[in-house]
Amino acid sequence: MKKLLIFIPIVIVIIACYTFYSCKPTTNAPEKIITQTLVAQIDSLTACKNKLLAAAENGKADEKQLQQLFLQLRLEYKKIEWATEYFDPATSRFFNGPPVQEIEIASGQVFAPAGLQVIEGYLFPKYNISQKNELINQLKLLQNGCSKYKSRFANIAIFNWQVFDATKQEVFRILTLGIAGFDNPLTLKASDESATSLESIKTVLAHYEDKSGDENLPNEIEAAVKYLKANTDFNAFNRAAFITRYGNPITTSIANLEEKLHFKEITYNRLLKKNAKTLFDKDAYNSNAYVPGDSSTYTTSKKIALGNALFADPILSGNGKRSCQSCHNPAMAFTDGLVKNTIIDGNKPIRRNTPTLINAALQASQFYDLRAATLEDQALSVVQNKDEMHGSMKNAAIRLWQNETYRKMFADAFPQKDRKDIDTLEVMNAIGSYVRSLTALNSRFDEYMRGNKSAMNAGEISGFNIFMGKARCGTCHYMPLFNGSFPPRYTLIESEVIGVPKTVNGKVIDDDMGRYDILKTDAFKHAFKITTVRNAARTAPYMHNGVFKTLDEVMDFYNKGGGTGQGYKVDNQTLATDELHLSKKETDEVIAFIKSLDSK
Repeated sequence: MKKLLIFIPIVIVIIACYTFYSCKPTTNAPEKIITQTLVAQIDSLTACKNKLLAAAENGKADEKQLQQLFLQLRLEYKKIEWATEYFDPATSRFFNGPPVQEIEIASGQVFAPAGLQVIEGYLFPKYNISQKNELINQLKLLQNGCSKYKSRFANIAIFNWQVFDATKQEVFRILTLGIAGFDNPLTLKASDESATSLESIKTVLAHYEDKSGDENLPNEIEAAVKYLKANTDFNAFNRAAFITRYGNPITTSIANLEEKLHFKEITYNRLLKKNAKTLFDKDAYNSNAYVPGDSSTYTTSKKIALGNALFADPILSGNGKRSCQSCHNPAMAFTDGLVKNTIIDGNKPIRRNTPTLINAALQASQFYDLRAATLEDQALSVVQNKDEMHGSMKNAAIRLWQNETYRKMFADAFPQKDRKDIDTLEVMNAIGSYVRSLTALNSRFDEYMRGNKSAMNAGEISGFNIFMGKARCGTCHYMPLFNGSFPPRYTLIESEVIGVPKTVNGKVIDDDMGRYDILKTDAFKHAFKITTVRNAARTAPYMHNGVFKTLDEVMDFYNKGGGTGQGYKVDNQTLATDELHLSKKETDEVIAFIKSLDSK
């Protein structure tokens, strides 16, 4: 797992107490009151956990009582989620993360699933008394998280700008995960839990008086909470309406209030820009978020022009006959329309289907098995893959230096004194820069979310609501990027085991082992990156092996519970195996929505 820690000298904390709110007594500084409240709320969370633990241990509580205690425990967590997820994401990943095995890439250490979502599986839809010991063990493990949370907020100061950043991110979390039922897939208490989170945010932000007298923000939060409490049917919930009427105005008001208060702040490079007012701002996402190294590798117009030329030039390949564009055709949304392309020097198919490069910059790792950390690594791997381009990046750099046009283009894109050659990283960075320029969040769906209500029709809007609700697509293909980049921090990208068949009518899982070949961990056998749904209508065929020719086939596969749901032997499927029971009309509407995601 990736961990993001910010260390701030204690002297800054002392100065902050006077600088940020010098007009008020230090004891009444909002950030101090907020941390005190958090500590008290963590005590309440711990007490609620202990109550459920005692009930499970003594065996006197019935199923309904245990379930009610668990639901209350989740609500207690939702009150502090805005802070725990922001300030201690590593602990939160195991307190309320997905119930799947985790692996830390750097060390290779494997962590068993733990937390509230695992506990939910023991209690819902029915409590299985045979799993009593497992339930008790999971509840005891939660104490570690409670202790870490309390220690963090009791001893480490927070800044006002962080409070605003964290609360805005919590609203983003509600819109992307909360109302999609990501962390309550069995109880489906998305509305209740989202309402509790928003009520907590309202209380937190009430400490910051808007001296202009503008009461938009508290009123907007109240209206959103009212809507959530009045609409608790998970499948029927109108997510499009909630996001546009309530979610977007709330995050905009949080951002506006922060601007008015003029807090001193720290900014840093991340995918979702700190100054984004909504998830759908035209410039909300930073395509340079995952560049290697420092700002010298950021995209520039000259790098893009150079990368574009290299992308289309077979000079990088071993035989001088294949370019990047040979497989990633711009006219086909940067795919090739084939089940699998062929190896460079023959007719044998390459290992996997060609994915689109549109919005590839908006994911923390590349390839179906996530083996490349950057677009530069991806370019190097493809050029030097014996089946794909069978070239040498070092030799390509030498050839490029011998070409007068490229020599000038590299000099312009990467200025340096007394240049004597072209560095391989410059070649890789130019190609990566061009791919970053392919970021395009300009679909009709984006227009709709930005306020153009005529951009989508009723069927497409219904399809979006089904996608995010009954069909459960949004719990893997996270809105609004609709790939596996985990919002709202976007520091990791997820993979899934869904049991893709070898042939469309077969009953055997494809023999490609996916991430297992890299990680050598059983849980990742047949695990593949969650790819983007954007532009899917233009990028058939589908899956890592190109087995499905149409979106109808894809929807049918998911509707039946993936490989396991259809009777394949898939020992480690992470996709839910039960049928979705989508009607033909619902399936058609989801597909109509997917088509609204096409970039312009």
